[in-house]
Amino acid sequence: MRKQPNSYDCVVCGVRNDAGIKAAFYDTVSEGGQAEVLVRFTARSNHQGYPGRVHGGLAAGILDEAICRAINAGNAEGDATVWGVAVDLSTRFLQPVPLDVALTARGRITRDRRRLFEGSAEIYLPDGSVAVTAEGRYARLRLDRIADVDNEALGWRVYADETETP
Repeated sequence: MRKQPNSYDCVVCGVRNDAGIKAAFYDTVSEGGQAEVLVRFTARSNHQGYPGRVHGGLAAGILDEAICRAINAGNAEGDATVWGVAVDLSTRFLQPVPLDVALTARGRITRDRRRLFEGSAEIYLPDGSVAVTAEGRYARLRLDRIADVDNEALGWRVYADETETP
């Protein structure tokens, strides 16, 4: 699996954001052979909604980023500065997402057009059951069109899996 970059301050992937989830993203392939993004994360007490449970908005945020990053999954020659910006996102909460447990999510593109793409994602519990699902439509944009940002200042690079800070 090829690891995707993280940034310094993103609430989902930021390696320096003490309040963030610090999720790690990897290019992978589904059992059916489709390019996907695998997400690994462990939510902590500052990500709590109800006691012992991940806040639903943060669970949706993980799935949103899994889908928007899927536009680059399996594209070794691709431009990782091309991203998706959510146009709409629909989530379905099937089971509570626990805190302090290593969890995974998967996201993929389900329809790809010139300016828009659609995707789906889900969060899996350790027993393999699905806790949360999402489907959404995204506008395809270059990172420099989303925000006036310098990738180096953003901290945009691949970090070692055990690295908490750069």
